[in-house]
Amino acid sequence: MSDNITNPNLGEQELRRREELQLLEEAGINPYPYAFNKTHQNAEILAQFNDDTPETLANVGVTGRIVSIRRMGKASFVHILDGTAKLQVYVRKDDLPEVADANSLCYANLKLLDIGDIIGVTGFVFRTKMGEVSVHSKQVQLLCKSVATLPVVKEEVDEAGNKIVHDAFADKELRYRKRYIDLIVNSDVRATFIKRSQITSYIRRYFDDKGWLEVETPVLQPLHGGATARPFVTHHNALDIPLYLRIALELYLKRLIVGGFEGVYEISKNFRNEGMDRSHNPEFTMLELYVAYNDYFWMMDMVEDLVSSLAKDVMGTLEIQNGDNTISFERPFKRAKMFDLYKEYTGMDLFGKDKEELLVAAKELGISIDPKASSMKILDEIFGEKVEPNLIQPTFVMDYPVEMSPLTKKHRMDEGLVERFELFINGRELANAYSELTDPRDQRARFEDQARMKAEGDDEAMEIDEDFLNALEIGMPPTAGLGIGIDRLVMLLTGETSIRDVIFFPTMKPQS
Repeated sequence: MSDNITNPNLGEQELRRREELQLLEEAGINPYPYAFNKTHQNAEILAQFNDDTPETLANVGVTGRIVSIRRMGKASFVHILDGTAKLQVYVRKDDLPEVADANSLCYANLKLLDIGDIIGVTGFVFRTKMGEVSVHSKQVQLLCKSVATLPVVKEEVDEAGNKIVHDAFADKELRYRKRYIDLIVNSDVRATFIKRSQITSYIRRYFDDKGWLEVETPVLQPLHGGATARPFVTHHNALDIPLYLRIALELYLKRLIVGGFEGVYEISKNFRNEGMDRSHNPEFTMLELYVAYNDYFWMMDMVEDLVSSLAKDVMGTLEIQNGDNTISFERPFKRAKMFDLYKEYTGMDLFGKDKEELLVAAKELGISIDPKASSMKILDEIFGEKVEPNLIQPTFVMDYPVEMSPLTKKHRMDEGLVERFELFINGRELANAYSELTDPRDQRARFEDQARMKAEGDDEAMEIDEDFLNALEIGMPPTAGLGIGIDRLVMLLTGETSIRDVIFFPTMKPQS
């Protein structure tokens, strides 16, 4: 203990806290006990207290991290924060034991407590003269002594009712690296992640109520497929083979449709070894759903209902403010064909154009393109630059070129297109869905096209998956498939502008 106290790398605050820790232990107090009998969450206390029946909360046990202390002679007021709310505790000298023991502090010990310490309080609930619901303590137990300092964020409300924050823990990079501090001091951050949990829970309930089965598929895969993306590669020592962290769930979930399940879904982590920006993280959460005997028209209706009802249930409204845009989730959503949108926002008819023609079009539009890029990459770049930013209200973009969608059934009416849609909201892709390709001959030809692209240097192209082809040869019924980026969905609904703000621990460059 003495070595820690004299550590020259510690600041004044840390040294003082370690000295307090030693004094507490010398007084016979255990600063890191095993348990506490918690009877109520702080939010329950605030919601349930009634001035007419205070006896219903006459003996409660509450816990929380100290966020403020006011010592006033023989009485003190302490605010504690648990996972639900901030609650005031009233501590009076005469109510506590004269001498502390391992499980109970005496009043003199309060001077050894700091902001950041975690305490448990047993007592009764009352309302103070200032009108604040509080716990009158009969026993206070130290549950964890904090030996590192927390930022002290102070809030006040001005005469106009505006909340003013002083000394905010606002450095974005530091907040991402030390999310545990961010969650303690920034209540809006906790609220965002609570919403995230509610969103995924709602999706599960929605799918479960329809009888679709939640499943798990491999994270480590011998081939990377189901999307065009650069994978992370690792090596399995016992088998002496390379393995890939999955980039998508699709090919394994379709195998389960072949196996006889008629509706399967998975919500899980995917990994793509690509760039990072405000909407991309190398590790991200994906939902994929496959339902037999349906097509992409059915899936559009289902997605529309899912997203609209989700907004209403979790956010309590069908109108969401995201930055400068007010997004309406009123049904029906707009539906538009991809090449009609090209024409609308570029003035060009790009359907059926070859690579050289597309390069010329990109140049005329002021878009810089690598001359080695494939036709599909050029189309994708033009769409991203000229079309996506205009898709603010929910819009189903339909009917993509066949080369863009190697796992999608060809369009039943339009040659050269496939039955695929993507849902765009607020200028970002949110969902991707197909009438799934079920013809093993067509699928083999598409895989071979991907293999040629890979041989020509496209490291995002897929490989030929013979086992998946065999599954299709066994026979897969008509199937509609869907992918939704959970992180982007949470960003949209909570109004966050960076994917790092909706991932607890986003990928960061190590600090030197």
